[in-house]
Amino acid sequence: MTTQANVKLSIKRGEKLPTNRGAGLTQKGRDKVNRETGSHLKAPQEKGPRHDSFCARMSGMAGPMKDDKGRPTRKAASLKRWHCATGGKAKKYDIKGW
Repeated sequence: MTTQANVKLSIKRGEKLPTNRGAGLTQKGRDKVNRETGSHLKAPQEKGPRHDSFCARMSGMAGPMKDDKGRPTRKAASLKRWHCATGGKAKKYDIKGW
């Protein structure tokens, strides 16, 4: 079994998005991870089996949707970016303030 390298990603270099812009990796970030680890990361899918699987898996993760200051967490941001609040098999979430 091979281990994957610890890839350092930066918001400033445009490799990932901050939570207020939906969190997650940009195309540049996915390209970097794929290049350094040999992975095959793909962009978020709006409909289809990957979308449904991600929404079901991520919605079942433990953790709050908002932090102590009332801001959406990375979990909430990723569910929003994958459109889990508006479709798919995952339950709908109330992500206000976006």
